[in-house]
Amino acid sequence: MENSYEALRLILDSITDHIVVIDNMGTIQYANKSWAVFGKDNACSVGDHWQGINYIDECNKAAAMGDGFGKQAKNGILKVINKEESEFYFEYPCHSPDEKRWFMMRVTTLELKSKAYFVISHQNITERKLAEEEVRNLARLDGLTDIPNRRAFDEFLHNEWRRCARLQKPISLAIVDLDHFKLLNDIYGHQSGDDCLVRIGTLLKEFASRPGDICARYGGEEFALVWGDTSLAQAKQLSNKLLKQILALHIGNSDSPIDKYLTASVGLAEMIPNTGTGEGALINKADLMLYKAKDRGRNRVES
Repeated sequence: MENSYEALRLILDSITDHIVVIDNMGTIQYANKSWAVFGKDNACSVGDHWQGINYIDECNKAAAMGDGFGKQAKNGILKVINKEESEFYFEYPCHSPDEKRWFMMRVTTLELKSKAYFVISHQNITERKLAEEEVRNLARLDGLTDIPNRRAFDEFLHNEWRRCARLQKPISLAIVDLDHFKLLNDIYGHQSGDDCLVRIGTLLKEFASRPGDICARYGGEEFALVWGDTSLAQAKQLSNKLLKQILALHIGNSDSPIDKYLTASVGLAEMIPNTGTGEGALINKADLMLYKAKDRGRNRVES
């Protein structure tokens, strides 16, 4: 068996990793079954006849179509061929229309009959990457309300600010403070207070349904809503609707001087980002409006 080419071929074809062997010009000398099947299933123009195809040329074609990973792969292969590196590997996404996928590419040297060949393998690492993504997502969620936390809010607002700056579109920010929340905690207990925060978090999700929106727990009994490409008039309509729905939850707060049910105050601001300001200016404006809403009696939107 140890001298059987057929046995070796069957072994390589049983491996789920996608494997090819190229010469020092980049021409494919061998492709295992997993490589050919993956190419065929993913509408690759080469199909399942890879022997004789120049893999470096294929990387160049991918790079010319805007695939940065194609260029990275080509450069890594050439470094190993030119003996600048003993091996090369990198991880890259390869998502299909139906699912997320990640692979790890590895390039190593193979000496055979005094001639150098190069083994290229692509290993599916989707399960690990999805687990890592889940951990990152959990780190960005508030543990109580299951909505984004302050860290996630800061990152999102920064990115959305830059996007709206490029497009010269308005971005609106609402900071929501639950009125006299301490009284609710004192009367009904902290468990009831936590239940209240969870219900508010669930409600806020209904107001952040687009890619340019986010709701987040801003801190304590404060929440925040970002609406990208949204005018102040549109954001004010949404904010007033939110206050009505918070009151309609009928969360008891009997000692509140405003209403026997929980109410909230909203500071709302809108800006069209420019190169001279950062998102901190928008936060400051919304904060100022929130203080104004509290000063004017709470249970209102100030913008």
